[in-house]
Amino acid sequence: MQFINISHPEQRVTFPQAVVTGLGKGQGLFFPEHLVPLENIQALLEMDFVERSKILLQHLVGDAMPARVLRACVEAAFNFPLTLAPVSDRVYALELFHGPSLAFKDFGARFMAQCLASFNKERRTTILTATSGDTGAAVALAFFNQPGIDVVVLYPKGKVTPLQEKLFCTLGGNIRTIAIEDDFDACQQLVKQSFDDPQLVAALGLNSANSINVARLLAQVCYYFEAVAKLPRGTKPVFSVPSGNFGNVTAGLVAYALGLPMKRMIAATNRNDTVPRFLDSGRWEPRPTVATLTNAMDISLPNNFPRVLELEKRHGVPLQDLLTSFAIDDTQTKEAVRALDADGYLADPHSALAWKALTARLADDETGVFLCTAHPAKFRETIEDTLQRKLRLPEALKNVSGKEVLSIGMPADFGLLREFLLQG
Repeated sequence: MQFINISHPEQRVTFPQAVVTGLGKGQGLFFPEHLVPLENIQALLEMDFVERSKILLQHLVGDAMPARVLRACVEAAFNFPLTLAPVSDRVYALELFHGPSLAFKDFGARFMAQCLASFNKERRTTILTATSGDTGAAVALAFFNQPGIDVVVLYPKGKVTPLQEKLFCTLGGNIRTIAIEDDFDACQQLVKQSFDDPQLVAALGLNSANSINVARLLAQVCYYFEAVAKLPRGTKPVFSVPSGNFGNVTAGLVAYALGLPMKRMIAATNRNDTVPRFLDSGRWEPRPTVATLTNAMDISLPNNFPRVLELEKRHGVPLQDLLTSFAIDDTQTKEAVRALDADGYLADPHSALAWKALTARLADDETGVFLCTAHPAKFRETIEDTLQRKLRLPEALKNVSGKEVLSIGMPADFGLLREFLLQG
């Protein structure tokens, strides 16, 4: 299996090369050159999650990654549960927040960490990544104290929740965190500028653990299969996905291209609605990013959306029939949190937003699954304000709540970041 740089298709690499390189020439994203549908989907759906994931990922990455290595990576990465919880008649929550960072990004970050440790044993590597909230913790915890790996996480100052910040900014050691005095899009741009600096890339062995790294993206394909496996046999669900950088949507569309039964997908955004407007008008017109209750989705320039378009252009995925996108504002999001709670289900704002988009557009004969991307306690302030009651913290958050944040502050200035990185 070859992976191409979708901005420069002449650049073709193996999966290990794509993982180690991170970004391709001209900030291009790597993506499978071919997506071959799987045979006997029903037999796959009858397997358990880890065993099925080994087969799915081997199919996607090809023989450049030996089977025994891939199997070990999957077993080490996917060592926590995921749950499909019934919420109401024909509506289910796919709970992806039972890993160490209490967010769905544990799947991709932990698989990438295992892959990188297998592929890149001869030189020291610096992981440079940007986070709008949950990526930071997933990446930091996946790589914490891993030999030969340094991690630098950029995040928008004051625009992640206090508990999100505590999860990844209190570790120290090989994890350094920088609070950038701007929004997430500025953090993301600093990461891209760093990869465009050949001297910096060579000096640091630079890599990224954002969903721009293809290892993270492919790992997320696996839980879409698990959702369908847990539904009544023969069900073709409608998936609703809280969407910021659009890696999660991309993974779902890859699952569809591999033959996973699904009816359609809804990409639910907040007021940062670049994609819904693009799908309606055909015009790509990003606006300045605005802060919302669903801060992990406060992204106006979604990095993964070129991969969504590539799925149609190269792989024939019928986006017009398969993908819709809708924006949900803060008022509607709070209403969704309250409505779900009244039905006995507690959801974080991002997951509630996806439920709102799903139930508003689910036909009477359809079954819906919304992705629950984070534990509600990570957004304690919003939940407590919305529901007017105190929220109990899980142990992972209790353990960090009193710790000191070790971040430094920095303007969104590439020169200053470059100097910081080279100083080590």
